[in-house]
Amino acid sequence: MKEKIALIVDSMCDLPHELISLFGIKVLPAKIIYPDKEYNDRVDIQPEDVYQRMPDEVPTTAMPCLHDIRQTIEAICKEGFTHVLALHISGGLSGTAQAVKMVAQDFEKRLKIKVVDTKTLSMGTGWIVLDAARNIAGGLCFDKVTESLHHIQSQVEVYYIIETLEYLRRGGRIGRVASMLGEFLHLKPIISVDREGNYFTYCKARGRMKSIDKLAEIVEKAVKEKQIKLAVMHGGAAAEFEKLVERLRKLPNIKEIITSDISPALGVHTGPGLLGISFYEV
Repeated sequence: MKEKIALIVDSMCDLPHELISLFGIKVLPAKIIYPDKEYNDRVDIQPEDVYQRMPDEVPTTAMPCLHDIRQTIEAICKEGFTHVLALHISGGLSGTAQAVKMVAQDFEKRLKIKVVDTKTLSMGTGWIVLDAARNIAGGLCFDKVTESLHHIQSQVEVYYIIETLEYLRRGGRIGRVASMLGEFLHLKPIISVDREGNYFTYCKARGRMKSIDKLAEIVEKAVKEKQIKLAVMHGGAAAEFEKLVERLRKLPNIKEIITSDISPALGVHTGPGLLGISFYEV
């Protein structure tokens, strides 16, 4: 029987809507929670809506709920799919992949489902998703699609900078003393994700402008050595984002560039003023 492969992702992959729509990708929305109402990320609230309300209103967030996961897989069954590939944000940062695995067990007799913890986030995951979507559209079999995404997963890199350490401190991701010292010295961390899908400080820069320069320099160094596919992302930093994109578009050896906004499910933990890049060698 011919394979019909469905692709499930979560809204924290930050893949632009036009690509999600083009490839018919199924998206599980993260939850954005204010005291008076809960929203589905990118469905009934958009990232810019959340960032505009900050810092006066800072929501909490939650991973996609089990009900949404079950409904999505049930709909996939009814649409006649035979295989499902579910690609999700790092298990070190969210329980989404684990939740999808748990629900998927109830569908084992009806579908072949593979759940992948991408060990990354934002467009790091987005690049892996896009590769899988293009390969499915190109007619590759399930095993070949999976094989290809593991190759990209081993190469994709993510870096981002933030405006203030305050939100990391609030979320318990950095101590009060460390955040006060960082702000006093105007130190801005360039944060990355390791191969296990956990945050680490790649380096530090003094001041906002130098941190943006450092982000650009990471790409400038990469394109001296190899051809890459590049994504540039932002959360509540539109003007700086446009300047960064303009600077990076002029570089050689960039085979594809995607621009995107960052899911508030990620951005509420870092605050507005987030700029990010993600790339891998082609």
